[in-house]
Amino acid sequence: MALILVNQAIIMAQFFKAKKKASVNTKHQSVDVVRLDHNGAGIAFVDKKPVFIDGALPEEKVIIQFTEQKKQYARAKLIKLIQKSTKRQAPICQHYHECGGCNLQHLQHQEQIVAKDQKLQELMQKQGVDHCEVVSPIIDNEQGYRRRARISLMVNKQTNQLDFGFRKKQSKAIVNVRHCPVLVQELDQHLESLFALLNQLKGKKHLGHVELVQADNGSVLLIRHVAEFNEKDRQALVNYCEERNLILYLMPESDVLTHVCGEEPYYVIDGAKIYFTPKDFIQVNRHVNDKMVEQALSWLNLNETDSVLDLFCGLGNFSLPLAQKVKNVVGIEGVDEMVQRAQSNAKRNGLDNVTFYQANLEEDITEQVWASTKFTKILLDPARAGAAGVMETVAKLTPQTVVYVSCNPATLARDSQLLIQHGYKLTRLGMLDMFPHTGHLESMALFER
Repeated sequence: MALILVNQAIIMAQFFKAKKKASVNTKHQSVDVVRLDHNGAGIAFVDKKPVFIDGALPEEKVIIQFTEQKKQYARAKLIKLIQKSTKRQAPICQHYHECGGCNLQHLQHQEQIVAKDQKLQELMQKQGVDHCEVVSPIIDNEQGYRRRARISLMVNKQTNQLDFGFRKKQSKAIVNVRHCPVLVQELDQHLESLFALLNQLKGKKHLGHVELVQADNGSVLLIRHVAEFNEKDRQALVNYCEERNLILYLMPESDVLTHVCGEEPYYVIDGAKIYFTPKDFIQVNRHVNDKMVEQALSWLNLNETDSVLDLFCGLGNFSLPLAQKVKNVVGIEGVDEMVQRAQSNAKRNGLDNVTFYQANLEEDITEQVWASTKFTKILLDPARAGAAGVMETVAKLTPQTVVYVSCNPATLARDSQLLIQHGYKLTRLGMLDMFPHTGHLESMALFER
């Protein structure tokens, strides 16, 4: 009996023996790049299998080395350019080839816009959503556009100096940065002096990360730290911020935020002041955000009798401008803290025709009090996962017009299907260049009954 059990164990061990990981052929080879994927990587084909190559452009012949082999696709590293695209340019940043923040600086900005615009239309057409008016992309400055940055910090064990900058591509290592050409100038000017300040603190090993945000009334500095600052370090931080008119927040824990000095930050959109904390989400590109809100309100074709539902409303980026033009607005957001801040923003702007509610928009919301309101127009601005959980409700509310602002064209294309099945037609589509020099693609779609 014992012998039988041993034999069975041997057989089972052989049966469940882990398969050896397929080896990757690392031999260099040349390929022709035919197009870009939706993240900005070049695509070539080897034995009819797509190979994704970061840094490669269409119409280029390149030498590559495979880094990953899957059944349906492969990934490779760009080793050498044999034939360059006429659309290739020198990166605007000295850290570009290391830093993980941007991935398209090697492509001329205008060509980035063309590529993203084409990709948006292709994704919609694959879902059978086409034959609509494609409007000109919303664009602005390609440099100095980011009004928010998260800076990674770590004490280098070899030098005992702070590493201060952004994460490397596909790595947790830090690229030391003292100048970033895509940051707004107001923030970029602080990088060198901020590094010097933090590096001389006694408690620098307790630093987590730093966030810089540009408000309309000043620059905001948030410092995440895992142990309390001693009095000398804390005073050095306060002195630095007061000398430079910085708004200082400290975050000793992930859910604790202490406002140390400076005014409460805000930005202005369509005449309304949106107060925020550095933990809150705000659109990173101020000028494109202004144009985006203006276009959304124009597409909704508002009048003073309209009742508008703003889903995924955040702090009121769309809600407050909407409330200045219509009968009433209802804003829905999943994070209760942001709902409270949005309601406060409405009050501070003297708007009594807008109400905010907290709700999980991935769950059934048909029994919510506000869901029984007759809305004439609906606007939604979901995260990358899209709005699958709420699209059925949007359709059942039967608004005349729906404007969908998207940061992921794949989920926009998916969610569009349900509206079309309920009798809506996609009438306008446009790309928003919110993140120049990256593969991020934002867009806006107009649906009408």
